[in-house]
Amino acid sequence: MDIWLMLSIPVLGGLWQGWRGQHPEAPWVNVLVSALTLLAAGNLLLEVARHGVVCTVDEQFRLDALSAFLVGLTAFVGLTTAWYSRSYLLHECEQGRMDGPRLRLYHGMYQAFMFTLLLALSTNNLGLLWVAMEAATLTTVLLVSLYRTPASLEAAWKYFILCGVGIAQALFGTILLYFAAEKRLGEGGTALLWSHLIQVSHQLEPTIVSLAFVFLLVGYGTKVGLVPLHHWLPDAHAEGPTPISAVLSGLLLNVALYAILRTKVLVDGALPHSFAGPLMMGFGVVSMLVAAWMLRQQHDIKRFFAYSSIEHMGLLTFAFGMGGLVASLAGLLHMTLHSLTKSAIFFAVGQVAQRWKTHDMTRIQGILRACPRLGWGLLLGALAIVGFPPFGVFTSEFLILTTALREHPWAVSPIVLALGVAFAAIFGQVQSLTLGEAAGVENQATRPSMVPWFWHLVVVLLLGIYLPPWLLQAYRQAAHLLN
Repeated sequence: MDIWLMLSIPVLGGLWQGWRGQHPEAPWVNVLVSALTLLAAGNLLLEVARHGVVCTVDEQFRLDALSAFLVGLTAFVGLTTAWYSRSYLLHECEQGRMDGPRLRLYHGMYQAFMFTLLLALSTNNLGLLWVAMEAATLTTVLLVSLYRTPASLEAAWKYFILCGVGIAQALFGTILLYFAAEKRLGEGGTALLWSHLIQVSHQLEPTIVSLAFVFLLVGYGTKVGLVPLHHWLPDAHAEGPTPISAVLSGLLLNVALYAILRTKVLVDGALPHSFAGPLMMGFGVVSMLVAAWMLRQQHDIKRFFAYSSIEHMGLLTFAFGMGGLVASLAGLLHMTLHSLTKSAIFFAVGQVAQRWKTHDMTRIQGILRACPRLGWGLLLGALAIVGFPPFGVFTSEFLILTTALREHPWAVSPIVLALGVAFAAIFGQVQSLTLGEAAGVENQATRPSMVPWFWHLVVVLLLGIYLPPWLLQAYRQAAHLLN
């Protein structure tokens, strides 16, 4: 019942917003719905902490330590982004870039998007997981194209085509996995239930399972943004509304990686040798190197931080590919910190783009002088995302690197190179953005909210200084499910 409550809140909220999403109270309703979703998710987290697993509808829906952790993170970032959307959209309306129908579409699709992510995380059925990921693609295509400019329509079309092709590969992989499982579990829905598949994973046909994983890695890896499947991501971030960039980087990429991790566990159980891990590590290292190189060539501020997301998802893919308790725990911690930090950065970037009326970083400077709060917000977010201590990203990256040094020393040099290039690119660009004389800045009638940014970076800072025992225990339980 608790899972149904959590899923029904964004559904009902999305329907209401689709009907009245252009009215003045709609932004507050969006915040209220997101807050209720977070409360329902928090109640589920307590249930999982008490009982270990929460199931409903003949095990079609199931939450364990791994999925519950991501549900809580998704609901929290969903709330803070909805809060940030209020002032952002009000300014867009004042500038004539948004009108009533587009506001209705935005608010309705925002809640629909949150529903698809929560559905993907709470389902135990790998087929329904695929459906939820496809639905997430459709909702975000409409959000990316919200401004209806030629560039936004092109970005949405590229996003739809590339992710559509990728999700088709994931469907084929899911079908192959079903064929391998039905010989042991029989025909019907139980052959796609992850909790049943994990029990018979050692009995599954290794050849079919390994082939299925290749398709699933390529399919869901497209949505993760792994190189060379990443081309949709920078365009979607650059052309869509900034709050959507925040949830794309902070949430969607996590859920797509979660889908890969669920299938990796099955492959590890079915094969006597390591197969999924080396593939993931290879994709991860290549993604980091390419993204770090591309960071040096970007002039659009949103595309710039989109490539930073690709770099961090590459690091996460590498960490989970290594496997082991420490690497998995570090990956889960890094997933949390990246989601919070990158969404906070996009909160600041959206306000910069509104104040300077451009995404071109060569035309933006003097943020600290023109708007000190905004300048410090962007500067601290950049320091956090490059792993500057005492922010928590330093801790997670240190754990990943030390584990790689012990287990896979061949990967340390390219990872350190990628991290170093990304550090220099991000710190150099943000320094030029924040320092100097302010020129071309516009005074906003709407006062932007820095509260969501503050929440995120305070958590990231605190987790770099102190990891609460209850949170460490939650990470350990989730990491055990991956090994």
